[in-house]
Amino acid sequence: MKLSIIIPVFNEEKTLADIVQAVEAVHLPGIDKEIILVNDCSGDRSGEIMDELSQQNPRIRSFHHPQNQGKGAALRTGFAHATGDIVLIQDADLEYDPQEYSVLLKPILDGKADVVYGSRFMGGGAHRVVYFWHMIGNRVITLLSNMFTNINLTDVETCYKAFRREILDRIRLEQNRFGFEIEFTAKVAALGCVIYEVGISYHGRTYEEGKKIGWKDGVAALWFILKYNIFRRDSEKK
Repeated sequence: MKLSIIIPVFNEEKTLADIVQAVEAVHLPGIDKEIILVNDCSGDRSGEIMDELSQQNPRIRSFHHPQNQGKGAALRTGFAHATGDIVLIQDADLEYDPQEYSVLLKPILDGKADVVYGSRFMGGGAHRVVYFWHMIGNRVITLLSNMFTNINLTDVETCYKAFRREILDRIRLEQNRFGFEIEFTAKVAALGCVIYEVGISYHGRTYEEGKKIGWKDGVAALWFILKYNIFRRDSEKK
């Protein structure tokens, strides 16, 4: 069994080496890991650090975008190079703890799930207290997404998503930025994939510490909910 860990990178020179070290330190019995780093045209030393890490470890591969395209585009690049049986998404900051991979992967390894979301709102470990309105926005977006997909997620915008590799052969992803979360959810729900959630810890950071998602991405998410749930179905009927 092989696990492909996709890490999109944009201006994360302060945390990149630490998160890769944390991912490497995770021990998953019977599972080989590959780490795929995708530099989305960072303006700092992220690209150099990535190349240094990949030169030191053959299980790490690095890819670079010549222009900034967004998280969704970086993920697509990573997916295209993934060779594992299971794919897992990991942010390059330190908000999500790789030590929880075993919890995230268990429903898939047990043969129960096709897709697993790591929910920040289901309990689990410690949670740093940060932005109230981010939490409200996330829950509103999750509620609206659930209304159209008819599934009952608690955290649609979470980074932690793990899924069987073959799912990528059945959907076509197109969103370049954070709209990936809504698009992916709508498409795996439409496929009838078996989706599980598990509670995870969350060590959120502030904008001063490098957080990137903003209110404009929240507004865009509302449009993507309609686009990938309502308008997609209408176009399929024509």
